[in-house]
Amino acid sequence: MPAMNQAEPLTPQPRPIFEAHGLTKDYQMGEVLVKALRGVDLELYPGEFVVLLGPSGSGKSTLLNILGGLDTPTTGSVRYRDHDLSVYDDAALTHYRREHVGFVFQFYNLIPSLTARENVALVTEISDNPMTPEEALKLVGLGERMDHFPTQMSGGEQQRVAIARAVAKRPQVLLCDEPTGALDAQTGVLVLDVIARVNQELGTTTAVITHNEVIAGMADRIVHLRDGLVARVERNASKIAASALRW
Repeated sequence: MPAMNQAEPLTPQPRPIFEAHGLTKDYQMGEVLVKALRGVDLELYPGEFVVLLGPSGSGKSTLLNILGGLDTPTTGSVRYRDHDLSVYDDAALTHYRREHVGFVFQFYNLIPSLTARENVALVTEISDNPMTPEEALKLVGLGERMDHFPTQMSGGEQQRVAIARAVAKRPQVLLCDEPTGALDAQTGVLVLDVIARVNQELGTTTAVITHNEVIAGMADRIVHLRDGLVARVERNASKIAASALRW
């Protein structure tokens, strides 16, 4: 008898690195109750590049801050691997941020009186298994600028120092809040290329929040937020290199 065709084994779905369920976040501003998140469910997976896309006020930064342990939800739960961040106290959240998460913000938050090397060393000196400042700066293409001060560097170079500082501790998660918001398009593309290279070379789960729809082209998945809710999630069949982005 002819051999029977056997079905191809299914590739198992990796376990999420983040699992958020029913996240809400309320802020009291005077007499007004602001509902920044209204019941968000979200999963992020190891090594993926995700863009959180939405207009101002959609809840992007609030969600990112909760994932990063900078804020806590009003209700709902968020787990990082086996850890329930929603029940952590301040000390436990501080330890979580220090050990597992790198942050990149719109503004670089560099110390003006320190060189690029010294700004990165602020993180490497308190981390368990860091890169050297030199390794981190070479990763972002600043091997020749290590001993320059922030005032001697362009905005794009300063943002790359901030990325080097964020990834020098080898975080499992890199969270970027409008990392190109203060940059022109050409410089922004260079910064996005660095973030993509970190994602690929270090395998760091990367989430970038933006209101710029063009940036979504370089993501594995795009999470659209509106009015504090996940409106829809899309997956790119093929990703666009940062160098090909135009806005």
